[in-house]
Amino acid sequence: MTRQAMYVKMITSSLLRRRSRMAVALLAVAVGATILSGLVTIYYDIPRQMGQEFRSYGANLIFIAPPGGDTSGEGVSEAAAAEALSYIPDSAVVGVAPYRYKSAKINEQPFMAAGTDLEGARKASPYWFVAGEWPQDDGFVLIGQEVADTVRLLPGSSFTLTGTDDGGESFSKDLQVSGVVQTGGSEEAFIFLSLSDFDAAIGGNGNYDVVECSISAPQAELEGIAAQISENVSGLTPRLVKRVTQSEGTVLTKLQALVFLVTAVVLVLTMICVATTMMAVVTERRKEIGLKKALGAPDRSIMQEFLGEGLFLGCVGGICGVFLGFAFAQIIGINVFSRSVSFQPLLIPLTIAASALITVLACAVPVRRAVEVDPAIVLRGE
Repeated sequence: MTRQAMYVKMITSSLLRRRSRMAVALLAVAVGATILSGLVTIYYDIPRQMGQEFRSYGANLIFIAPPGGDTSGEGVSEAAAAEALSYIPDSAVVGVAPYRYKSAKINEQPFMAAGTDLEGARKASPYWFVAGEWPQDDGFVLIGQEVADTVRLLPGSSFTLTGTDDGGESFSKDLQVSGVVQTGGSEEAFIFLSLSDFDAAIGGNGNYDVVECSISAPQAELEGIAAQISENVSGLTPRLVKRVTQSEGTVLTKLQALVFLVTAVVLVLTMICVATTMMAVVTERRKEIGLKKALGAPDRSIMQEFLGEGLFLGCVGGICGVFLGFAFAQIIGINVFSRSVSFQPLLIPLTIAASALITVLACAVPVRRAVEVDPAIVLRGE
């Protein structure tokens, strides 16, 4: 039998002889590894999960015309908006909704007409509640609840939008209500048309009054994108919607801090449990340790034996914790965020290594106690 095989057999035999104590230590390591793996998975997925949740609160980045200069008051050109959007990663774009505004009338009642990409508005503003349906074809519009109440319109109703275009010419456009928007905000006072209907009825210079963007990105990354656009794109000014971005950043920071704190506390408790168990094992084996030292076993051999037992417990507990931790994270993700979490393969070696390190550190004091055993005193029964 080789020296390595003898070493492994000695460790496993020692663990099997003390199954109850080692089961407690193994359970503690497995629980610690489960919490570590699960919370790290959640910690990694929190920005993605919470970012998706915050996207339901609407746009967090807008483009407006630059103050002053030749373009002031003319809006944002399509070319400038397209150039600005090129600085945003496609994977981060949730929805983009450009808007053109013009005063119009229904039955001589004045309202604000808003031409937009309706599908983009649907993605950028998922908090809108629409009684009816979102428009699928030209000629169909969304109207705000305030508009519907004032002129007594319902989904399916037809009306004529009238007014004066930018050239001073009168226009008249027959439209049909597809749905009624309820938000509890200013949107309820608008009539939302597709850009094609808006241009056909009202016309204009082709520029946008504002472009609303819903971007799934941390606050720091979003600020970096806005800074890049500001430096490199002329003809518009990017603005962060601070009530959204700051709230998102604050919540994410606090959640991540909470996850870190809970993980640290659990790992400390795991270390204490393993250290207590190994200390009890050293106390039980004092005579065995004394006999080995009397027969010439060096302190290094005693240390390797106990550290080997701790390392074995750490690796086995870490392997169990990897998969239990993913199940734990999945349960939290579904029940708290209503979304599943993604498995991170890198967590397998990291969790096992962390568990092994914790158990080795936890064995430091017990190993020192084992090395300090005096064979003469122990073998006399004292």
